[in-house]
This record gives sequence, structure tokens and C-alpha cells, in this order.
Amino acid sequence: MTELDEHGRPEPPLAGDETATLLGFLDYQRATLAWKCEGLDASGLKATVGVSPMTLGGILKHLAYVEDHWFSRRLHDHDFQPPWDTVDWEADPDWDWHSAVEDSPDQLRAFWQDTVARSRALVAQALTEGGLEQPAKRAWPDGRVPSLRWIVVHMIEEYARHNGHADLLRESVDGQTGE
Repeated sequence: MTELDEHGRPEPPLAGDETATLLGFLDYQRATLAWKCEGLDASGLKATVGVSPMTLGGILKHLAYVEDHWFSRRLHDHDFQPPWDTVDWEADPDWDWHSAVEDSPDQLRAFWQDTVARSRALVAQALTEGGLEQPAKRAWPDGRVPSLRWIVVHMIEEYARHNGHADLLRESVDGQTGE
């Protein structure tokens, strides 16, 4: 049984194997972002701090893109799905961040949650096919190929970095602080 903390985040296992520990920490980071965005309306998800254009809504959409990029496109070599497949990334390399202001809070949350659910299924598939050693099916431009282990650790890092931003953004909206 998964133990949840006071914010509804699943505690990573204290004595799990490598896979359970890595996925436990990834889910903890995902739940931290959900907590930081919880209950906010459109203005809360569009709030910025200082000169940065970063928003909580932008973080949700960016991390949906990053989830899809690593677990679908890189790991399984799937083509980009909507909305990523129609974006002119050369014209706006930060489209995921900028376009979030056009989405409602419900759309942003659902989009991110659906992407996370797909990612979980894709990770489970890769684990049955080759474990954490499973190489990504799409190589980097220089020919190197990361393993599923590398991708999961990278995703933990990506969430942790953006959760730090989310702390500042949430505090600027309504004063809510914590971790």
C-alpha cells in the first residue's frame, strides 16, 4: 500500500528495488507539481514572478511535452501526437510555455494528467520488454542512445528543477509555501 503525505504525494519506498525507488521518486515529483497547481484559477496559473515569463500553467504544459518527448518519442520512437505534431518549433521553440495562457486550468491539468498516464503505461511496457537497461528506440543526433534508467532519472531532475520554480510562483499567487 502506498503511503501518502499530508499533500497527497506518494512516499517513495524506503527499501524498494531500483525500479520501484526511481518510479516512486518520479511520482513524488509529479505529485508535488500537482499540489503546487491545485485549486488555482486561470489568473493563478498565469501569474509570473519578476521579469520571468514562467507560469505554473506553462510548467504544466512544458512537463506534458517533456513527458511525451522522452517516454513516447525517444523511448518508443512514436511520432508526436497533437498538439505537438503541428507546432512550428523553429518559429517558437518555447511554444509549450507560451501557449499555456490560451488554455483553461481544467484543460492544462487534464492534458498534463493524461500525458502522465500515457507515460506510465509506456514505462511499464518498456520495463516488461527490457527493464531499466532498455535502450531508447530513437537515438540522439550524435548517435548515442540513453537507457530507460537515464530517462527516468532525467525526468526526476526535470520535475525537481521546475518544482523549485513552482514553489516561488505559488507563493507569489497566494502565499502558499512548503517544500
